[in-house]
Amino acid sequence: MQTSFTHDFVYELITLFVILDPIATVPLFLIATAGLTRKDALKVGAYAVGVAFLVLFAAIAGGQYLLKALHIPMPAFQLAGSLVLLLFGLKMVLGKITEEARALPADYTLFDRAIYPLAIPGIAGAGSILTVVLLTDNNVRTIAEQAQTTGELALCLVIFFGLYAVATQLFRFLGRSGIEIITRVFGLVLASIAVNGMITAIKLSFGIATLATR
Repeated sequence: MQTSFTHDFVYELITLFVILDPIATVPLFLIATAGLTRKDALKVGAYAVGVAFLVLFAAIAGGQYLLKALHIPMPAFQLAGSLVLLLFGLKMVLGKITEEARALPADYTLFDRAIYPLAIPGIAGAGSILTVVLLTDNNVRTIAEQAQTTGELALCLVIFFGLYAVATQLFRFLGRSGIEIITRVFGLVLASIAVNGMITAIKLSFGIATLATR
């Protein structure tokens, strides 16, 4: 028994957009690019989106095969992924992610700034990886359908970059305190999503019928 998603362009696009949650990563982007010029900040955003796409594409192409090879059932993967997401959400709530981002060494390159925590786990986190694996289930999805989902993922990430492009104006409007508040609120949202995912995974593990889509 495992989770499944309806194959529909709009449904999948909305599902991906909600799970990826671009609004929640804007504060991380602003923190990671603090003190940079607009040009360098956009480079960080582009690197982060590019790395996230490669990670998620790798999950689409080989995630399910890897799980099968290691004999890891999907509910177990979902439980582990939800636990990681919970820890990340709690770090956001407690302000730890903000502290880590601001403590980045001065000699960090733009690419280094893009990797953690923005690309991973900000964009390509446990929930995102789990979702793309489920959306491209090899047992029920054709190659064409999986290609469509990959295209939807790319579209979502383009929207991400668009939000990062206007993030500077957002920062001026909200200020540092506003960004801190938003970061903690979305950390709580992520923690809630993670707990829901853990409950779903446990129900699936024990064969209790449940609807795991959101």
